[in-house]
Amino acid sequence: MKSAIAGVTGMATLATGMSTGCSKSQKHSSRRKGNIRQSVVSWCYSKHWSVEETCQHARDLGCESVELISSEHWPTLKKYGLTCAISPIAVEGAPFIKGFNNPEYHPWLLKITKKAIDESADFGCPNVIAFTGFSENFSPEQGAANCVTGFKKLASYAEKKGVNVCLEMLNSRVGGHPDKGHPGYQGDHIDYCMEILNAVGSPNIKLLFDVYHVQIMDGDIIQRIHQCGDMIGHIHTAGNPGRGELDENQEINYPPVMKALLDINYKGFVGQEFIPTGDPLAGLRQAVELCDV
Repeated sequence: MKSAIAGVTGMATLATGMSTGCSKSQKHSSRRKGNIRQSVVSWCYSKHWSVEETCQHARDLGCESVELISSEHWPTLKKYGLTCAISPIAVEGAPFIKGFNNPEYHPWLLKITKKAIDESADFGCPNVIAFTGFSENFSPEQGAANCVTGFKKLASYAEKKGVNVCLEMLNSRVGGHPDKGHPGYQGDHIDYCMEILNAVGSPNIKLLFDVYHVQIMDGDIIQRIHQCGDMIGHIHTAGNPGRGELDENQEINYPPVMKALLDINYKGFVGQEFIPTGDPLAGLRQAVELCDV
């Protein structure tokens, strides 16, 4: 065993290093413009970092949130001065397979979504995620009508609690990887999702605009941001193709996309939801800096 003196010396050295590192990180994040409120999507980093480490990195990079993370971890977020920008719903397995397009799922979906709304209202989380689900045997028209019925049952509850329910549009083109595309998902176009939301007609039932998925299915990202306007409740990012970092190997020019959000006076969060292919911290830092317009 090392001597007590050596241990104390080592601890002092470590403390000094941590203090210096924190100072550098805080100085770095203090240079952010802060016009775009950024968030770290937890599942992308769960193979690399603990919840504590994710919170530390998010805070040090100037992000305000760690999102799509179970409410059991929200006290840890609070400890680091973070919020959760959008809450998951408590389901086993992939949450986007069984959605509001099937009325048989409405009873339990309404129950777990209302629970997430309650937890979000108590914590200060502004959004809860929602999905159309896979098409199964429902025509696009039937699926949309069923979603409208389900979301209308949630609308007044969400309005009362001051929480948004955000319907996510996902791409159905990319196969071969469970996190890069979702063949069979019914809400796979912006216009389709917007028709549902407009039919619901609630200010608290909004769109989760995932730039990666929109680029694959519809393109015209900036035009579509302006088209959707204040119906956008949350934003996700990733590089395309591949859902990797927001680097020079992908095709989406993110600074103008972020500026388009400022043009529509978007006040919500932008969640960094890419799958790291290299150093996760370097990739996240690059994305945060790129989106800080």
